[in-house]
Amino acid sequence: MTEQSAARPRKPLPVLADYPHRVHEICRYADLDPQGHVNNAVFATYFESGRVAMFREPDLGIGVPNATFVLVRQEIDFLKELRWPGNVEIGTALAELGRSSFTVMQTIFNGEVCAAAGRATLVMMDTQTRRARPLTDEAKAKLEPWKYRGAL
Repeated sequence: MTEQSAARPRKPLPVLADYPHRVHEICRYADLDPQGHVNNAVFATYFESGRVAMFREPDLGIGVPNATFVLVRQEIDFLKELRWPGNVEIGTALAELGRSSFTVMQTIFNGEVCAAAGRATLVMMDTQTRRARPLTDEAKAKLEPWKYRGAL
């Protein structure tokens, strides 16, 4: 063990209960790579399903007229393999609000096992000018119930 790895504490594993918005997905046979586990790129797709549901579902949506939300940054920590057949639950929570952006924290759980954790930053973009525009007060209010419930 190096001095650097000894000095760096391990992050605590995510707890699904801290992520108030949840969606379910199935692991498809087509999601597998030659090693027989779910391909790393599919993890990004699972996370996308969780994020998009926050602003596309009519009862939850934070949609804003003449605006869309674009992904500008994504981080993924791969913690455990996922295999087929299986089901996953994607948890999403608001971590930060900016002027024209917001950041969410996300997890992928297979039963009680956390397979991945990540963060994504989205920017609200005007559909006409294709430039970032400030989040509306209404969008911010719709995001509030989805705040992360754990300790940051």
